[in-house]
Order: sequence, then structure tokens, then C-alpha cells
Amino acid sequence: MVSKIKSRLKAVDPKATEPSKPKIVIYGKPGVGKTWGALDFHACYYIDTEGGADLPHYTDKLKNSGGVYLGIEQGSLDFETVLDQIKALATEDHPYKTLVIDSISKLFNNEITKESERLAKSNTKNEFGLDRKPAVSAIKSMVSWLQRIDMNVVMIAHEKALWGMVNGNRSEIGVTFDCYDKLEYELHLCLNIIKNGDKRIAKVKKTRLLGFPDADTFSWSYMDFATRYGKDVIEKETKKLILASPEQILELNNLLGVFSLPIATQEKWLTAANAATFEEMDESKIAQIIKHIKDKIPKITTEGE
Repeated sequence: MVSKIKSRLKAVDPKATEPSKPKIVIYGKPGVGKTWGALDFHACYYIDTEGGADLPHYTDKLKNSGGVYLGIEQGSLDFETVLDQIKALATEDHPYKTLVIDSISKLFNNEITKESERLAKSNTKNEFGLDRKPAVSAIKSMVSWLQRIDMNVVMIAHEKALWGMVNGNRSEIGVTFDCYDKLEYELHLCLNIIKNGDKRIAKVKKTRLLGFPDADTFSWSYMDFATRYGKDVIEKETKKLILASPEQILELNNLLGVFSLPIATQEKWLTAANAATFEEMDESKIAQIIKHIKDKIPKITTEGE
């Protein structure tokens, strides 16, 4: 008689997963058309940290695409406000398909300035990188939510010099985006936007996508980008994220109160779900955790006897 052993393998058919909407960072010199190209994406929720896109030609274009505007007066320069807006876009019903943050550089560097001023007032020595910690922590939380949100995301950054060692000397070796330096590894695509005459060109600097090979160039326009990525994916209606219900949180807490599981295990669950707390976890994922614990109850009880 062959005994049936329950498999712990959880992988699914790769074709069963839906393609996700693009999450990209673009950077370039002022005036190369970064913002102008981004505003052609459909139904933009446009977060303006610079205060420079409130001019009529920008707002007209935004309105024509079905977008809305959140500027400095609405809190665009406050990381907590921006993160709250991202959470709302992820979990509420709305008509918007594209989130544009312009610029992420201004938001990130403003947070560094605030912390630097706080350290100075408290007479705390600003050791190397200390003033960057709150900004890095904030953008990591932001990226976790951006990876879960069912929207196209375009983060616009300033351009800055890229430095490296050449023949033993620190030298300028190119350009990069001005923000958290690991940001490009967290997203699908990093593009450098340049202007050649009256043409706006996107050069692929970091990629996870077959349609955008490394160092490739293409016209920086919505139509060219959408054709490469998949217009049907980009223009698809958004789905809201259903978070864990109060009843699920209560049940989970009761289970954790009875069966003490290692903190490392709980942190592993949260990391896998891109959530900071169980309250921020998807309804489906927390249901899996509850089932997982319940399935182990007989074993835990038997071992405790």
C-alpha cells in the first residue's frame, strides 16, 4: 500500500501568473522630456514634488489623459503623505492606471535635508550616511507597496554624475539617477532619457524585461513603450488589493498567542508578502498563514504532551 505524503512544494505554473504592470525609474537632464513623455500614460495620478508641472500645458495634458494632480500644497514633499496616497491607490477603487512621482529625487533629498537639520539641532554628530537612514527606510517601504500596487509606476529622477575608480583614481565614469542607489534593482526597468535634436530617446540602463534589452534605445513616447511592454497590460483596469480583515487579524493573533512561533518565521512571512505588519498583508496570503498554523496544531499539541 502506497502512503500519500503531502507535498510542501508551493510553486505554480509560470503561465498561471498574470503579467504585472511596469514599475520603472527614468532620469535625465532638465528639459529632455521626462515629464512630458510620462504624462502620456493613461489616467495618471501625478505626484508633483517639484512644483513645476502646474503650468497650463502640463495640466492640460494631464487632464486630457484622465489624470489628477497632487502638488506641494497637498503634501507631495512629505514621504508619509505620499506613502499614504500609494496605500490608498493600492487598496481603494479608483479610475487611475498610472502613478507618476516627479521627482523622486526631490522627495528623497528633502528627507535627507530634514534629518540633517534635526541632527544639527540635537547636536548629534552626522556620521557618514546617518542623515540618509530615514530617507532610505522610507523609500524601501514605498517600493514594497509599489511592488504590490496594480498600476503602472513611473518614478522620475534627476541626473547626477556616476563616480568610480579609473587607474587607481576616483573619476567620473558616467551618469546615473539621483536617489537611493539600489532603487534600480527593485524595479523592472531603469531608463536614461536624452535629447537628440528634437527627438527624445530612452536608453536602457538596467532591465529585467526581454522587450527592453540592456543598452537598447528607443523613442521615449508612450506608444513606443506600450508597444514593447504590452499595451493590453498597461491599459488594463486596476484591481484593488484586499487587505487582511479585522477578523483574520484577531484569529491570527489568537493562534500566535497559543502557539508561539519564532519571530524569524513571522518576519519571513511579512517579507514574502512585502508587508510591514500583518494588517498590511493581502487577505489571501494571511488566509494561507492561518491555514498553515492550523494544519500544524495536531503536531504541536502532540509534541507538547
